[in-house]
Amino acid sequence: MRSKASIKGHPIHPILIPFPIAFLIGTLLFDILHITSGNRSYRQTAGYLEIAGIVSAIIAAIPGVIDYFKTVPPNSSGKKRAALHGLINISLVVVFAVAYVLRDNSSTTLIIGLEAIGVIMLFISGWLGGTLAYRNQIGVDIRYAGAGKWNETHVADNKGLIEVATADELKTDQMKLIHIGTKRIVLGKTDSGYFAFDDRCTHRGGSLAGGTMICGTVQCPWHGSQFDCSTGVVKAGPAKENIAIYPVQELNGIIYIKY
Repeated sequence: MRSKASIKGHPIHPILIPFPIAFLIGTLLFDILHITSGNRSYRQTAGYLEIAGIVSAIIAAIPGVIDYFKTVPPNSSGKKRAALHGLINISLVVVFAVAYVLRDNSSTTLIIGLEAIGVIMLFISGWLGGTLAYRNQIGVDIRYAGAGKWNETHVADNKGLIEVATADELKTDQMKLIHIGTKRIVLGKTDSGYFAFDDRCTHRGGSLAGGTMICGTVQCPWHGSQFDCSTGVVKAGPAKENIAIYPVQELNGIIYIKY
């Protein structure tokens, strides 16, 4: 799924997260250096790093929140994982903020303990973030040969025929993600013409629009489930349930979906 918080297709969130990771881990390391060496300059450096880590984490969270609401497929395992990822990030920022507030009035051992907890949470959150990027492919725009550029649009939720594309907009094996209100429907063109089907894979909720469509079959990018574009029938697992399909009609060079 292509990130909504991106610059020329490059997601912003992954660009920013190395800063809080480096700063917050550095905070713990410099506080450990202070307690082992007795050099107060290390403690001062740790304080500066802590401020930088908290601020950069908040900045990095902004495109992350945008991707959570606008990019991660709804009602999916990825959505739950992204929510947990965000909650852990919020919690660890609070932990480091508390450590900073207590820095001048508490023992270094307590501060290091809080920061150690924060760093452990940072690693857990990073593991979840890596899963979101590399397994759920959030923010990853995979364009296979002939797939064309990412194509997505929002239309009003009107009952009856809904205009979604022009007849020559897509080439064979290309797809377009249509948002009809809160509903996500994929319009795809095969050798047999246009077909429309749910964007949600029935296995874990992966976005089919971010997958591959070849010879009338769409494949989910998460676990490889395959569905017949014209009937919605499962052609290969792990999915066991079919996907919903929607009637498509062409009138005067315009493609309509009946929804």
